[in-house]
Amino acid sequence: MSAENSATGSRTGTAPDPGSAQAVLPPLHCLRLLDPGPPRLAALPTGTPVWLVTRHPDVRQVLTDPRLGRAPLFAPDAPPVTVVPNLLDDPTALLNIDGVDHQRLRRTVQRAFTPRAIARWRPWVASVIEGLLDELIDRGSPGDVVAGYTRPLPIAVISRLMGLDHLDSKRLEHWSDHALATTAYSPQAIRTAIDEFAGFSAEIIAERHAAPGDDLVSSLLTAAADTPEITEQQLVTLVVSLVVAGHETTMTALGNALLYLLGDGRDAWRQLASDERSAAAATEQLLRAVPLSDADVMPGLLRRAIEDIEIGGVPIPAGSVVAAHVSAANADTSVFTGDLATELFSPLPAPSYTFGAGPHHCLGSWLARMELELALHRLARRLPALRLAAPEEAVEWRRGQLTRSPQRLEVAW
Repeated sequence: MSAENSATGSRTGTAPDPGSAQAVLPPLHCLRLLDPGPPRLAALPTGTPVWLVTRHPDVRQVLTDPRLGRAPLFAPDAPPVTVVPNLLDDPTALLNIDGVDHQRLRRTVQRAFTPRAIARWRPWVASVIEGLLDELIDRGSPGDVVAGYTRPLPIAVISRLMGLDHLDSKRLEHWSDHALATTAYSPQAIRTAIDEFAGFSAEIIAERHAAPGDDLVSSLLTAAADTPEITEQQLVTLVVSLVVAGHETTMTALGNALLYLLGDGRDAWRQLASDERSAAAATEQLLRAVPLSDADVMPGLLRRAIEDIEIGGVPIPAGSVVAAHVSAANADTSVFTGDLATELFSPLPAPSYTFGAGPHHCLGSWLARMELELALHRLARRLPALRLAAPEEAVEWRRGQLTRSPQRLEVAW
């Protein structure tokens, strides 16, 4: 649940644009990923050279080495890395600052997302899931599991945590789809949506200043009050980022996981329903093995070297842009020797990097995990006969976005 993890990178190479109506898109669990190897040079659409880092230990170095940072991507001498505006453009945002400034801002929010804090929300999230399942079942079979389940669940959760229950979900979808778009909308439309969302965030912050409540925005303001270095603009951007990332990653991961589990992974459905422990193990494997996006849309988590550095035996000059290719690292066969068919309920032999690592590790990773494991377990338990109502080739995809997931997913039971 991080802006970086749900919306990082730009297209490399000359593969067909997934936003194009002509592109034939396979399920994400069927993608052929880059073979892990030494860092190699590629190029962003802007023409900026980028070092693609694909091996598991090398990716960890990129994400944890203080000689590689996010802030240098916004230095005056930095080369361009994006073609269209997006949520990541603000150099004062949490994602784009490093060191002491980053730690200071991160402290204002991280206590709300510790495993212990997340555990307190578990019964309530389970009740939201059961309510959505009641409505899905009442509407009858067949039905669209995206409209009825994978999209409204994370929106309901993050809206409640942020005290935004009054926010129209369609409005939130509009802003989020624009904020994380690549080719779906014009640059002007994207900028307008981001500005509107920022304006809404500023209004919410003003309301919470006047009348604090029992919600995450109020908690952020309380924590920030003791840190005068944190600006109002940073708080506005932080609220926007938390709301967008708080549902985007979970919605994407859940939709793609269901496409696998109701197709190639159908034999696992009964065990998924058996207990939450099995669902938790499956969640970790699915997050590792099913990418959030196509490799040509999201080459990796971007960093820039502040001095000469060596990665995987390859010298990387100071000033170079580096992309930690998370999906390739998560499939590195020197670390992960099995596949989903054989290892779905097995513990991971090493950390996956879906939520990053190091100082910018995703704040909301434990919340996303909890939502996913409960959503998969409860759905399998309530609908043991759930199946795809159409072949995988007929899936309607969300196109022109930094992430990819089903736009619709017709199921029957």
